[in-house]
Amino acid sequence: MSDTKQKVSYLIVCIRDFGTIYDLTPKEAYAYLDKYKGLQFLIDCYEAEHTLSIEDAVADMAAVCKRNGGTIV
Repeated sequence: MSDTKQKVSYLIVCIRDFGTIYDLTPKEAYAYLDKYKGLQFLIDCYEAEHTLSIEDAVADMAAVCKRNGGTIV
């Protein structure tokens, strides 16, 4: 699998799991993560984040979103 496909697959899993944990549809999770910079964080920090568990990545995205005004957490 190419590096780009791996990154996209990883992002999809993280968005889906974020939604599951916070009771959001994948579309709602994507919109929230995009609005509060959680998605950009995951893209920017992919090299480190993909070595962690998905649960840790979701927690990190939640923390970033909270720092940027998100209120789900």
